[in-house]
Amino acid sequence: MKDTANMSPAEIRAMIRNNEWIKPTSGMAKGFTQANLAILKKDLAFEFLLFCQRNPKPCPILDVTEPGSPIPRLIAPEADIRTDIPKYRIYRSGELAEEVTDIMKYWEDDMVAFLIGCSFTFEHPLMNNGIPVRHIEENCNVAMYKTNIPCVKAGRFEGPMVVSMRPIPEKDVVRAVQITSRFPAVHGAPIQIGNPARIGIKDINKPDFGDRVTIREGEVPVFWACGATPQAIAMEVKPELMITHAPGHMFIADVLDEQYSVF
Repeated sequence: MKDTANMSPAEIRAMIRNNEWIKPTSGMAKGFTQANLAILKKDLAFEFLLFCQRNPKPCPILDVTEPGSPIPRLIAPEADIRTDIPKYRIYRSGELAEEVTDIMKYWEDDMVAFLIGCSFTFEHPLMNNGIPVRHIEENCNVAMYKTNIPCVKAGRFEGPMVVSMRPIPEKDVVRAVQITSRFPAVHGAPIQIGNPARIGIKDINKPDFGDRVTIREGEVPVFWACGATPQAIAMEVKPELMITHAPGHMFIADVLDEQYSVF
């Protein structure tokens, strides 16, 4: 079995391009940034960029491609956004139409790709401080939930924030907040600690995206803003076509996560 935690981003992207990895990417390429993806046609791109600017907590922009270009030049200039993510989602008029392993046949000359910060980036810093990351331990996807927190509207884009949840030992919660606060470009500090009902989550055992994870005695559910938010927005706004990553199946960039650390 390959040690994907210590592989380079380029090596992992090559595996993904060859369909040798069609699973979530949490824990891969230790020390390198992971990113969410949202692709829209050019006529909606400015409104979405404005939406991200107004909602930097769930949608922190790491890179935006030139119209028609599949290359994220700022964070991975040798990559191809059409092939280098394990699984994509195709939304048509707000409905999930299909999941695919590449989007070559869907790509059009007026498409713009947005790479959005991902909380997977700060998971290795958490683990380096002895704080467990349950979905990595359980070899599954992170649990993600729609909330009752409205995003700030921009043009046609509006809808609820999505959050990811990690169970944190109560004694480590303050340290987890301190660590993740160092990474504002990849969601930063949590938005809620210990009270899922407060943000509209009715059943923590039934995530809207990803997988349920075990919350052990003495642990607290901690919630971070999540880059799966554009998928919830797609369901609300219903653009004719929107392409995203499948939740947990991220783009792995060439940029070290410490480059997004503020101190």
